Amino acid sequence: MNINSLLLGSAAVLVAVSGARAADAVVIAEPEPMEYYVPVCDVYGAGFFYIPGTETCLRVGGYIRDDAGVGVLGHHDVLDKKNFLAALKKKGLSEEYARNDTYYNRARFQLRVDSRSETELGTLRAYAAINFQYTTKESGGGITIASDVIGIEHAYIELGGLRVGKTDSLFSTFTGYAGGVIHDDLIGYGRFGTHQIAYTFSGGNGFSAAIALEEGVGGSLRDDFDGNGTTDITSNLHTLDSYVPHVVGGVAWTQGWGGISAVAGYDANWEEWAGKVRLDVNATEQLALFIMAGYKSGADEDFFGFAGADRPNFYGNWGGVWAVWGGGTFTVSEQTKINVQLSYDEDENFAAVANVNYTLAPGLVITPEISYVDKLDNDHGDSDEIGGVLRFQRTF
Repeated sequence: MNINSLLLGSAAVLVAVSGARAADAVVIAEPEPMEYYVPVCDVYGAGFFYIPGTETCLRVGGYIRDDAGVGVLGHHDVLDKKNFLAALKKKGLSEEYARNDTYYNRARFQLRVDSRSETELGTLRAYAAINFQYTTKESGGGITIASDVIGIEHAYIELGGLRVGKTDSLFSTFTGYAGGVIHDDLIGYGRFGTHQIAYTFSGGNGFSAAIALEEGVGGSLRDDFDGNGTTDITSNLHTLDSYVPHVVGGVAWTQGWGGISAVAGYDANWEEWAGKVRLDVNATEQLALFIMAGYKSGADEDFFGFAGADRPNFYGNWGGVWAVWGGGTFTVSEQTKINVQLSYDEDENFAAVANVNYTLAPGLVITPEISYVDKLDNDHGDSDEIGGVLRFQRTF
């Protein structure tokens, strides 16, 4: 066999093999299915999972809420634009022709993010609750409008008992909110959102104590302070205007029967203070009761020339020297709770609120609530009103 025969034979074999492979269908191997999952973190309760590659547990949740309010909780005596323009064209019509009552509505989405991990110094936590909402409100010109609003309700870091960030004032949270009703502050019992640096000590026998340094929030007074015939506005009554912070401190003792707590707050801007004490009693397995009383300085001092007007007090935002709140929750069944609250202050402001908290489906709660308010009106004397709100809330 010579070299030419060898080369020709090899070429023929290669062509035959190539032709046979070309005739076969091309098959691409499919990847094997893989299971993707997020490891569950059950240390801090339901809904937490481990962030992949870390020892940090994360929970993302929140709620969707819709409120519709009428009466005292709605918009009273706001200007109706159409009637207002008509009243301008027709002189002699009373101002009431241009006014109209309407609903209060709010749709809110609250996003909550909660991350936690364990350290040598205790649990490290970062928590945020952001509100995205569409709300009806009264504009500066007295006309009802609706608009989108974004707000930070909570944004803080905790390590052990230390907390730094924005949240509700310790003066309001340490003794607890004033009952299970939606509108528990028709007579104020303290402030809410503020920047704070706080520390809470929790003992093993039910004893706890806390202290906080707080920034406060703004506020304003309207009057002709300089006597020139125009209304002056004094704003930022409670936001710090020096390096001296507002100070809050409290102690509490909790047992199976209930508990007792006390808190005091000092307003550094106006050098006034306020305090509250609260008693909680678990009367039966179904009935829980509470009563809370508050006292503040600087009341009834004819502030800025107003007869009997209280001096500004960041923590004591009720009328007069003292105020009381009381009420309870009765658990009818796993789906239904009845909440009641009564409140009264030295200025003879009175409020009564009751609601039914009904769980229609897991995560979906419907709450109809009715309120009665009898408040002192500086222009018209005592005025009493009835209002209500219907709330739908889906929590996830």
